[in-house]
Amino acid sequence: QVQLVESGGGLVQAGGSLRLSCAASESIVSFNAMGWYRQAPGKQRELVASITSGGSTNYADSVKGRFAISRDNAKNTVYLQMNSLKPEDTAAYYCNANDVSHSLVSYYNRDYWGKGTLVTVSS
Repeated sequence: QVQLVESGGGLVQAGGSLRLSCAASESIVSFNAMGWYRQAPGKQRELVASITSGGSTNYADSVKGRFAISRDNAKNTVYLQMNSLKPEDTAAYYCNANDVSHSLVSYYNRDYWGKGTLVTVSS
């Protein structure tokens, strides 16, 4: 079973920065992609940023230019650097690992989730 543990959340003023970390229990190279999602009260969970095993990144329009996802394969860790934070960024942030296999011998598409870390941005 894959386990993901987020850290780095907290309270920060608007305009400030935070770096979230997601430590995985196994090699992140094994996953098709890893990403960060967030969920604010009363809203659906949304993709913030993702990074594929090949290094391709994708960002929500609302965070482009402010957030950056990266990884350290040796540490089995994915990061989310968040700069120029806004009150609208306030949410619980969740780490996701997508594990896909589509071959002649097996197929699956699995998602694993961390328990989340809270980010609160005050104005």
